[in-house]
Amino acid sequence: MSQKLFEDLGFSPHEAAALKLKADLNTKIVKAAAGYTQQELQSKLGTSQPRVSDLLRGKMAKFSLDTLVVYAELLGLRTEIKTTGPRKQARTRGAAVGVHFVR
Repeated sequence: MSQKLFEDLGFSPHEAAALKLKADLNTKIVKAAAGYTQQELQSKLGTSQPRVSDLLRGKMAKFSLDTLVVYAELLGLRTEIKTTGPRKQARTRGAAVGVHFVR
């Protein structure tokens, strides 16, 4: 799922980044959970059947990122969040030394 999708839906870039993390993690959890019944997941995740159902149906708003990380780990997934430096912006000629062109 693309961060751009969330931005297109009206979320700020910051909100879209958080939603993309949750959506990607939820998708991986659902794939990892495919080999289990809801009863087995209820026991494995230590949660109720309605919560398992919400998880499998992708109701991300009902789960914090922390909870999704715990569920992923309980299902044997290794989780990590990677960060990168800011995107490099193209510099215009003269900007590096503070030169301004006057006409």
